[in-house]
Amino acid sequence: MNLRKSLSPHAGLIGVAALCVLGGSALTLAAGKPGYPDKVIWNGLSWSVKTSRSAVGPGPNVFEKTNVSVDTEGRLHLRIAQNAGKWSCAEVIAPVSYGYGTYEFVLASPVNALDPNVVLGLFTWSDKAAYAHREIDVEFARWGNAADATNAQFVVQPYDRPLHLSRFAAPTTAGSRHRFSWRAGRIDWASFDANGAVVHEYTYTGTDVPRPGDERVRLNLWLFQGAAPTNSQPVEVVVSSFTFTP
Repeated sequence: MNLRKSLSPHAGLIGVAALCVLGGSALTLAAGKPGYPDKVIWNGLSWSVKTSRSAVGPGPNVFEKTNVSVDTEGRLHLRIAQNAGKWSCAEVIAPVSYGYGTYEFVLASPVNALDPNVVLGLFTWSDKAAYAHREIDVEFARWGNAADATNAQFVVQPYDRPLHLSRFAAPTTAGSRHRFSWRAGRIDWASFDANGAVVHEYTYTGTDVPRPGDERVRLNLWLFQGAAPTNSQPVEVVVSSFTFTP
């Protein structure tokens, strides 16, 4: 997720649809580990909520548990908010490692008009460095460039290797659907508008496709390089569902 070590490193300084499969090993997080002390129940699972007292990656930014909630319809809300002159962001982490399969996210919010400094990430990430942290991304961002006609991308890390990144224009309405299918030696991405029409597709079949390990699904909403929104307004994105199919 970085256009890229500068754009979005994840490491710590560095609707409702039930999950199709709940398999995989349990999330192993030490009680009170900095950055992961809180939980939110969404899609029938207990997701860790990233929090930090000081600025950490990505960004760097401060992450607050108050920026994450689930509404009465079971939709996940991620926010960027300002309190006492300081901006904070949101990130949640799934409790299991799924490995190969199809990961799909449905957004209740339109994401084509996010502020140029705002990034929405739907991705896998491992805290271990093997296979570029096993990071596979769907991201919505202009990376600080308001003039960029493209505002979304499919990525397998490292982003700057040939064919690892494909940019496109995000759907313009709520209800868009975004997925990637991860298999041995192959990743297939696709984004669809609210009517099911294909917005963009991309396939990568290089020899460096990550192998499954201890990666987790993550969703985050954050500020590129920690810069405030250009319009100084808070930001909220609503996610209807996440599903995994092996």
